[in-house]
Amino acid sequence: MSKLSEKTLEKAVTQIGVQEIPKNSNAGPAVEKYLKSVGLGKGYAWCMAFMYWCAKEAATELNVVNPLKKTAGVLAMWNASPHLRVQNPVPGDIMILDYGKGLGHTGIVEKVVGSNIHTIEGNTNDEGSREGYEVCRRIRKKSIVKGYLRII
Repeated sequence: MSKLSEKTLEKAVTQIGVQEIPKNSNAGPAVEKYLKSVGLGKGYAWCMAFMYWCAKEAATELNVVNPLKKTAGVLAMWNASPHLRVQNPVPGDIMILDYGKGLGHTGIVEKVVGSNIHTIEGNTNDEGSREGYEVCRRIRKKSIVKGYLRII
């Protein structure tokens, strides 16, 4: 794991439990901070904005360039980052889910256990929604993942 991916994962861990205010609004002080990092205001889906914010904060602390595209679009990030794509996840990789019709979801890999990945995701909930209301830990099957981005 690179220093940047390690620090990005550390940032994500500090945000566990952050919730939208009010619930199901894509708003609230923390959510709006994530969205602002990619140039958006409240009301937008924010899972990728959360990942971008974590990487941006980590890069700033390490005084390195954030290699991620400034976007809240999961598939826009995937399409803009062929140089970061990997298929075998390690902690610190960014998971990409593709639900079709331009819909995606993302999170950061915390650990890999057999055929599962343990992630930290924004804009999800305990049921695993791609349009939830909080930052929380999830367990996902590797088989449903489109791929991973490794920030180095």
